[in-house]
This record gives sequence, C-alpha cells and structure tokens, in this order.
Amino acid sequence: MQIDDLIGYIVKHYSKKDDLSKARLNKIIYLIDWKSSIDREKQITDIEWFFNNYGPYVSEIELMVMVDPRFKIETTQNYYGSEKNIIRVIENNFNEPNPDEKNIIDLVIEVTQNLSWSQFINAVYSTYPIKNSMKGSMLDLVSLAKEYKSE
Repeated sequence: MQIDDLIGYIVKHYSKKDDLSKARLNKIIYLIDWKSSIDREKQITDIEWFFNNYGPYVSEIELMVMVDPRFKIETTQNYYGSEKNIIRVIENNFNEPNPDEKNIIDLVIEVTQNLSWSQFINAVYSTYPIKNSMKGSMLDLVSLAKEYKSE
C-alpha cells in the first residue's frame, strides 16, 4: 500500500482527529507494519523503519504529509501547552486498502485511538522490535516478527 493512501485512510477513519499528530501518525503506521509483519510476514508499507531517540520513526511520513496537497497540517496545542501539528485531509481521493490490510489497519486504529499519549507511547515501546533492538538501528520488522513468533 502506498504511504499516502495509508495516511489518507488513517486520517479519514481516526475518530479522535484532534489527537492525530504527526508523531502519533508515524507510530500508528509503525504499529500497522509491525502487526502486518506478525500476521502476514510482510509490512503493509515499504518503509525502512529506524529506531531513533523517540522510538520508531521515519521522516518520509512527515514529508509526504507536507508535500501532498491532499493533506493539511494545523498547528494547535497539546495537553501540556506545547505546539503540536494535526493532520487533516482536504481531498479524499485515496486508494482503499485490500481486505487483509483493512483488517490490520482498522484493528490498530481501534486499539490506539482512545489511548492517552503516555498509554500510546507505552504500547509502542512495549513492542518486540523496540524492546529487543538498540537505539540507532534499523528495524527489520519481518525478521523481528519471525523471531518474536519463534520465542
């Protein structure tokens, strides 16, 4: 699935749209790829995930949102008064996921959308790739999923 289509689907179906910051979106897509790696032995996206100081992260998601005219970034404040950027969809002409992808995406959205930021981050940091990889490393989610399932 193309990243822009996945972002469009997530933004369209995420019920707490004011909580869908760039950081949360990045980690939701990580969780989707991780779940897909476990269930289907392949990611939904072709993202090469990196474990930086703030967990799994890639800049291409943010860049996609910034350059694709179908998205808009609104600046608002988080719970603590700091600035946060919320993603909105302006044009809704995205390709839909196939049924297998849709099931995984919908499950991750359902499980994460009602979590507070700290609950959400705890869920991300409790995943096998993060618990078993070093900061600064690339995360081969498919290989890590196979390792995880064999334990």
